[in-house]
Amino acid sequence: MSKHGGLKRIGVLTGGGDCPGLNAVIRAVVKTAINNYGLEAYGVEDGFEGLVENRFLRLSYDDVSGILTQGGTILGASNKADPFKYIEPGKEEAGPSDLSQQCLENLRRAALDALVCIGGDGTLSITDRLGKLGVPVIGVPKTIDNDVVETDVTFGFDTATQIVSDAVDRLHTTAQSHHRVMVIETMGRYVGWLALAGGLAGGGDVILIPEIEYSLESVCEAVNRRGRRGRRFSIVVVAEGVKPPGGDYVTRERVADDVHEQARLGGVGVWLARTIEDLTRIESRTVVLGHLQRGGTPTARDRVLATLFGREAMAAAARGEFGVMVALKNTEVATVPLQKVAGRQRRVDSGCQFVQAARSVGTSFGDE
Repeated sequence: MSKHGGLKRIGVLTGGGDCPGLNAVIRAVVKTAINNYGLEAYGVEDGFEGLVENRFLRLSYDDVSGILTQGGTILGASNKADPFKYIEPGKEEAGPSDLSQQCLENLRRAALDALVCIGGDGTLSITDRLGKLGVPVIGVPKTIDNDVVETDVTFGFDTATQIVSDAVDRLHTTAQSHHRVMVIETMGRYVGWLALAGGLAGGGDVILIPEIEYSLESVCEAVNRRGRRGRRFSIVVVAEGVKPPGGDYVTRERVADDVHEQARLGGVGVWLARTIEDLTRIESRTVVLGHLQRGGTPTARDRVLATLFGREAMAAAARGEFGVMVALKNTEVATVPLQKVAGRQRRVDSGCQFVQAARSVGTSFGDE
């Protein structure tokens, strides 16, 4: 029997979309549970979908060995499974149902003493609601968007930033050779952290993010100004959540049952490239990085952060500290109340040092 708060079994699930570092967190949770506290560990398959459908998997030490560098999640994920608004297969016409009590019953039958939920703002909001129903929960902040509040950074963000930066590096040579404007569309949903950090690291000439209002005239002037200086190409990094001036979000389709949003963003890069070419008569092309930003092996920084988060999640459980999220504060990993996280979003401050640094080296945000 465990001596740590009566804990015997710990559960872990990965909600929302895939993200570099998920397996590193799972590994840290399971190995810490076994090594430090002598607990049994169980994974919930496919996020909250598995919680609703009672799909639990016993995880041994060997099951999580060797997954530190592996992308994706060995448990599977689903970003369309909210237990409080669950659409049952074959019953789509009936609309969503509240199956949260079914989740509680499944947890009771599985005899789990605590549940670690790894995910972004949508997952963490669901986690907070489960906690208020009496489930001993601990959240771990995951997203390439870096939009979770109360933590300095989320795991997955560094890897995605590196991918954006690498793409900007590679597109420089093509843009320079063909004297083109290359528009790179990043993920990030309604915040600009990924475009900002990736564009800053790659040396983007123009960076457009949702938090800073821009004009097409200023963007085109930045491109033309480079031409007058003998630089016959430009790199424009645009976040998918940037709106055309006076317009609405550019979307690919509407999604009625998505946990996070009612629209799948995408396409602003194509629109922007066509507009720039029309206004400047400079040949322009678009590259949409899409899910490349979420795949593959995590960077060393994300592996370390994910491991720290997973270990602290288990330490919090052993202390009997529930209803919290682990977070990076300066250089230390701590816990914060989930209620301070749920329903909030971390946006870019237009006066932050990232933006100031980019402006200092000549990057345009289209607002000059």
